[in-house]
Amino acid sequence: MSSVVFEEEGVLPMFNFSVLREIRKRAEMTLNDLSKASGVSIAVISKLERNQTQAEVETLYKIGRVFGMRATDLLTLAEAPLSNRKESEFYDSDGFLFRAVRYANADCLLGEAKKGASLSKPEIHHDDHEICWVLNGTLRLTLPQEVQTLTDGQSIQFDAIQEHTYEALEDCQFMIVHIRKDKRY
Repeated sequence: MSSVVFEEEGVLPMFNFSVLREIRKRAEMTLNDLSKASGVSIAVISKLERNQTQAEVETLYKIGRVFGMRATDLLTLAEAPLSNRKESEFYDSDGFLFRAVRYANADCLLGEAKKGASLSKPEIHHDDHEICWVLNGTLRLTLPQEVQTLTDGQSIQFDAIQEHTYEALEDCQFMIVHIRKDKRY
């Protein structure tokens, strides 16, 4: 059973399913295509996209499967604001200066270090993927079974739960991104 959404002036709806239209268009699907693929009527999909109704869990499940998503993924997209603005924070760790922005699923760090600075286990990591991109200078990354030297424009991705050390072989500027691994059990 669906319920009609009544929007008061200046009050945002609890869930905004207009995001479904964007997902559908990115998949280059028409309303008819999505209806056939999901088994949900065109009328229901259209009403959802125009925020004229709220979705049942079964409806979200059927639509989500078409896009390789869970019902909870669609619900989260409909609930969350489309953007999340943050201010960066600064910190120093063993001669590495960082400017960091942290979100629920990713941390972005802009770093710089003078020649000779070395940093082991830069942070306590979750089970993340880590990407290091050297913007200028030379940075050595030591992992348990390999050593990589990165220069201007080079990057590397690795499992951040491994022991790792960064060493500035010359003054350098770099970006590190930690991306949470998707845990679906």
